[in-house]
Amino acid sequence: MKLLSTFITIIITAFAVNGQTLYTKTFGNPNDKPLLFLHGGPGYNAVNFEQSTADRLSKNGFYVIVYDRRGEGRSIDATAKFNFEQTFEDINLILKEKKITKVTLLGHSFGGVVATLFAEKHPEKINQIILIGAPIKIQETFKTIIKLSKALYEGKGDKTNLSYIGMLENMDNSSIEYSSYCFGHAMQNGFYFPKQMTDEAKSIYGNFKTDTLVKKYASKMTFEAPKGFWVNEKYTSIDLTNNIKNILKMNLPIYGIYGKDDGLYSSEQIESLKNLIGEKNVNYLDNCSHNVFIDQQTLFVDALKIWVK
Repeated sequence: MKLLSTFITIIITAFAVNGQTLYTKTFGNPNDKPLLFLHGGPGYNAVNFEQSTADRLSKNGFYVIVYDRRGEGRSIDATAKFNFEQTFEDINLILKEKKITKVTLLGHSFGGVVATLFAEKHPEKINQIILIGAPIKIQETFKTIIKLSKALYEGKGDKTNLSYIGMLENMDNSSIEYSSYCFGHAMQNGFYFPKQMTDEAKSIYGNFKTDTLVKKYASKMTFEAPKGFWVNEKYTSIDLTNNIKNILKMNLPIYGIYGKDDGLYSSEQIESLKNLIGEKNVNYLDNCSHNVFIDQQTLFVDALKIWVK
């Protein structure tokens, strides 16, 4: 087993799916506990997790698979449909290609939405779901961003941005424009990063500055994906509460790990999640924001070692 781990460490594949290339990368021994990482977005990619955390997890007894969703990141496809049906087909094909019958899904941000809906549809293929800074009620996330942003602008006497918030509050909250402006304010106000980084996080983010893959893709977003998922799935209005209840009825464990500095989620939202999936199944971490697997990497890995059976 140790010898196999030595030779099978990192494998990059780009296999054809319906005539298009789907980027995947694996870390570790295929005989270890399988994890499939589902990245955020829509319109993002798996690079940050891939370059920071996947290899470390593989050295702690996991077989880690990362991939970029069709039409996002390195899975270039001009004909991508940007809907859940095609996304689920791709996940099924990845599992089949890797000869995995049951997997743990790591759903980061929007990837948590994908993980939840896939698990509800294909419970027989799931060991457990781990939600990583993932929304349950996306409209609640928008309200949190607006509330926190407004308080910051009021504290600074920033009349210009307060006027923008006023316009935002009067927009159609189901629109893609509303979603984009909310996330824009979150980015502008540093909601995606911890207020005080651990030394470990400082080191990881420091390494990113010279990482060519991160430099190329970390801030690369595509507009086609959020627009497509909005048109096809109305993702800006998704509420996963009933989906999660259905999954729990199937006796599939759901865990959550979130950062207290994540400006996308209020403490009330985290309490609601605890009430939904169980208080013991949620870790709410200090000095940690949206990228939990970077901001508190050791605690993240330790949690998975306990949760993933």
